[in-house]
Amino acid sequence: MKEYKYKINGTVYKVGIGDIDNGIAEVEVNGTPYKVEIEKAKAPTIKSVKPAAAPRTASGEKVISKPAPKAAAGGSAVKAPLPGVVLDINVTVGQAVKASDQVMVLEAMKMENSIRAGVDGTVKSIEVNKGDSVLEGTVLLTIA
Repeated sequence: MKEYKYKINGTVYKVGIGDIDNGIAEVEVNGTPYKVEIEKAKAPTIKSVKPAAAPRTASGEKVISKPAPKAAAGGSAVKAPLPGVVLDINVTVGQAVKASDQVMVLEAMKMENSIRAGVDGTVKSIEVNKGDSVLEGTVLLTIA
């Protein structure tokens, strides 16, 4: 049994604390035994946190690109296969590409993903910028 001395309003109390079993403690105060029920701790309250605003570019536009419904007329769209961040753009508008050429690098879940052209042709438009966050299905560029 562990013993402690407490002074409350000038009176000294000799307190001994014995075994604690199922939330009941055996306590002795100045030689008088007591059984003390220990109150269980309440579960922590989880507060909902308002998410931070989406990042914006220098011009004030949102960085996250929304998926475009379809490619520009007369072209084949190269779409983001998964959400991520555009790390590198390896082509320019007007550049000829083969289906197997890497046109972009997309980072998703801390892995770099090589985005291939998928078709032979000429890059008609680039719809995203380096550093943009994109959602799955976002048109990255158009090849005609």
